[in-house]
Amino acid sequence: MHGVSRGDGSNKISGGDGWRFCASRDCEVVYFSECGNTEFTKSQIRVPVGVKEAGGERPLCYCFNHSVASIKSELQSKGRSDAIYDIRAKMKDPGCHCETLNPSGSCCLGSVTMGIEIARDELGMSTSNSTPANSTNSCTGRGEKIAKIGTLGSAMMASACCWLPLLLLAVGVSGAGIASTLETYRPVFIVVTIGFLGAAFYFTYRPRKAEGVVHGCCAPESAEVDACCPPDGKRRFNMMSMNKVMLWGVAALAIAFLFFPSYVAVLIGGSVDPPVTDTMNRVSIIVEGMTCEGCASIVSNAIHTVPCVLAVEVDYKNSTASVGTEINCPIPKVKILKALARAGYHGTFVESNTLRASYSDVTDSRSN
Repeated sequence: MHGVSRGDGSNKISGGDGWRFCASRDCEVVYFSECGNTEFTKSQIRVPVGVKEAGGERPLCYCFNHSVASIKSELQSKGRSDAIYDIRAKMKDPGCHCETLNPSGSCCLGSVTMGIEIARDELGMSTSNSTPANSTNSCTGRGEKIAKIGTLGSAMMASACCWLPLLLLAVGVSGAGIASTLETYRPVFIVVTIGFLGAAFYFTYRPRKAEGVVHGCCAPESAEVDACCPPDGKRRFNMMSMNKVMLWGVAALAIAFLFFPSYVAVLIGGSVDPPVTDTMNRVSIIVEGMTCEGCASIVSNAIHTVPCVLAVEVDYKNSTASVGTEINCPIPKVKILKALARAGYHGTFVESNTLRASYSDVTDSRSN
């Protein structure tokens, strides 16, 4: 037989031809017919019904012999009860027969959980202590949350050298100096991000022992609160599924942040003007504070706002910018330097003629 909980405190006995089970401790009736006045009381039942007793042994699990008395003995000797853990460990070997051995014809874990609380109350113990399985789940859940938060936090810091200056620039503050400092620690943040992400995957996908919902005795991997033995193939979107979805979302966000310096220039948009040519007045500038392609785009756009500028080529790796202006116009150096300063960068001119200087010439000029 198998019991399904009803709102009036009784259980419908499946396959019992209209019989119901009464779980109330204050009622002497154990079984009664839905049609008619036929009923069976506790004195007429050969097996003691633990959930209807207020004292004594009070059996709870009829498959593996757990009772209020045995749970109290555990609590007195160990300070905790492993009854639920033991039941779950034995579910597949040798397996349970709640449908036939339990007087209610239903899963016993709900009764065992209430029995643990009853035993604690009778012994005067705090009910705040968890069973080992619940404690393990709690620690695992905290570790999983910390790993996910750490993944996002470290990934954001790994790309902060690009997005933070843009954010500060939007509010009128120069972030070039901060970007240079953060760029130095970028490899460290990348390693930390990978570590946190690995921990998050471990906590989410690691094999779990005897954990799950309290009322799910027959199939721990697909247990549900209101049905301890769901039909084969019946799956619901449970918390574990949600955790996995959240994990992959965190992983996607972390990857987006880690590679932000690689595509930020596309998001910002750069100049599409032709490159600097020998038909222009040309000048080379050493630009301090650039850390990624995003910085190069900002520098290029800033210089392009200066009148007479026809083309700009920025090399953030070598910290240089080549500027081309109209051949008959003097190079507006002061305006270019002010434009760079407004964008949060410091510029130094190293050459101003129609011949293109090599990077070695630029660095030599800077050292002199």
